[in-house]
Amino acid sequence: MATKIHSTAVVAPGAELGQDVEIGPYTVVGAHVRIGDRTRVGPQVMLDGHTDIGEENFIVGQSSLGTPPQDFSYRGEDTRLVVGHRNTIREFVTINRGTVKGGGYTRIGSDNLLMACCHVAHDCELEDHVILGNGVLLAGHTLVEHHANLSGMAGAVAFITVGAYAYVGGMTRMSKDVPPYMIVDGHDSRVRGVNTIGLKRAGFTPEEIEVLRDAHRRIWRSGLARGSALEEMTKEEGWGPHVQYLLESMVRTDQGLKGRYRESQRKQYTELGVRRILEGEPT
Repeated sequence: MATKIHSTAVVAPGAELGQDVEIGPYTVVGAHVRIGDRTRVGPQVMLDGHTDIGEENFIVGQSSLGTPPQDFSYRGEDTRLVVGHRNTIREFVTINRGTVKGGGYTRIGSDNLLMACCHVAHDCELEDHVILGNGVLLAGHTLVEHHANLSGMAGAVAFITVGAYAYVGGMTRMSKDVPPYMIVDGHDSRVRGVNTIGLKRAGFTPEEIEVLRDAHRRIWRSGLARGSALEEMTKEEGWGPHVQYLLESMVRTDQGLKGRYRESQRKQYTELGVRRILEGEPT
């Protein structure tokens, strides 16, 4: 099957299209955009900037990818957006490319679903198998780890991390890191329990889930100060890899600023962005 470009679409000279790509009506593709094989784009989609899109993506309905970051520090640098494979990006989704001060790249992994009207700001990173419900808003520098599920209208402030397999309730305000494997909900967000349903769907065994439930009770229900509970648990053996990852994530959060580990890494991100974008270091 040959690549198809609708007669009303505008594909700039220099854009690179793979095999069996479809570009729908009134779609605009910029000169520095690369699109992988079997990706479908349009109608009325904007792909701009230095944007690299992988294979078998489905991008529809007035969505806008690779546009300049909404940040006063941006001065027209050739920052990037990189999108993996098999993502579904629905109507009116906006994804901005990075800034120098944030490392230079916005990254979307593979097998993600971004529902209508989501916004992924500059320098964000989504890992794989992430779901963003309708209207989810991610401020700059947010990291969403694999298999996290954010419900409609949830909002993240800059520099937070949403942990792997976490479930975030609708309209939740996330101002601190979200622990992996947990359900958080509210304004501000609070840990409500273990994401049992999500873990079952992901193939976790009953024994793995029960260990995480034990860890939840120790950290959030024992009456101990959280720091004391973490200190005790890190000295104990036999928790297994999932609880170990939970503990490591929470220790990093406590090492960060205002409950956000990535907030404490601002200097490192800026140094990385200077090397990548201004000095042209290979990535």
